[in-house]
Amino acid sequence: MKPHQEETKLINLETGEGMKEVKVGTGMTAPIRRGLITLLEEYQDIFAWSYQDMPGMDLDIVQHKLPLNPGSSPVKQKL
Repeated sequence: MKPHQEETKLINLETGEGMKEVKVGTGMTAPIRRGLITLLEEYQDIFAWSYQDMPGMDLDIVQHKLPLNPGSSPVKQKL
């Protein structure tokens, strides 16, 4: 059984040529969704869109690590 996953719509908040994309759930009413998108557009400058937007970020927070057992072989699976 798959976990519940609401359908989303991809929204580009950038008005110029750049891409600042967010996913907004489609399960809310249209007026609430429009209000949320308006709010996100108004405050898009407070979000970090890339690592360059976060100078001084501790790499322990942003780096992903896969702990592996010594001597074990990786498992290849089909996509």
